[in-house]
Formats: sequence, structure tokens, C-alpha cells
Amino acid sequence: MTVISFETVREIGAALPGVAEGTSYGSPALKLGGKVIACVPTNKTAEAGCVVVHVGFELRDRLLEQSPDIYTTTEHYLSHPCVLVRLGKIKRAELTRLLHDAHAFALSTVHSRPLPSTKRAKPATRKAVSTRKPSI
Repeated sequence: MTVISFETVREIGAALPGVAEGTSYGSPALKLGGKVIACVPTNKTAEAGCVVVHVGFELRDRLLEQSPDIYTTTEHYLSHPCVLVRLGKIKRAELTRLLHDAHAFALSTVHSRPLPSTKRAKPATRKAVSTRKPSI
């Protein structure tokens, strides 16, 4: 059996369109349009040998229910749309599917961002200058 590591995650992620290597809180990460797809967890509540994969809450809940030996979370990650993956427990084919799901999730969030505002800033208001002479 092949040992799965973040290097494997990086290799699979590199094959996905638009994915670039970067960092998240100083740890290695894969990103799409600035959005993290997967990264090495930095929070100390995460188990050693895990990777954080960003997916929607519904998918995370389903994964946690179906395969609690592979997928986990901690209180820190509950409010984030991600799941912790025990790399020593997941098979490459399942990791590949999960990273494709994370890619699709990131794509949906990248494209749902509001476009930069095209409104122009209001010009600075001028103080009214009186042309009348003061009366004495």
C-alpha cells in the first residue's frame, strides 16, 4: 500500500485546472483563485497526519457520518466548510475524488464573489464660498 502524504495531495492537486501551490498560515497549501482547497493544518487541535480539505458543510457532514475512521473535525474547524482527512486511512482514489470535490467547491465560491464595485467615489464636497461682501 502506498503511503499517502501531503506530497500526494500536492501531486493530485497539481493536475486540477488553475490550482497553485501556496501557503495558509505559513503551512503548505493548494489554492484556486486565492481560495484554499487543501492545506496542512496549523491548529493544534488537529491530529498529526491529517490534511484540511475545504468542502461544503453538507459534504463534510456526509463524510463524517459515512467514514469516521477517515474523516474527522475538531471544535476549531466546525464553523469552517472543511474536513480533516486522516492521510494514513484514505486510499488514493478516494483522496482524488475528494480533491475534485474541493476544487468544484472552491470554483463555486470564487465565481460567487461580488465583482469589484464600478461606482465612482463621490467627489469631495467644496465649502461654499460667499461672494457677498460682509456688511458693516
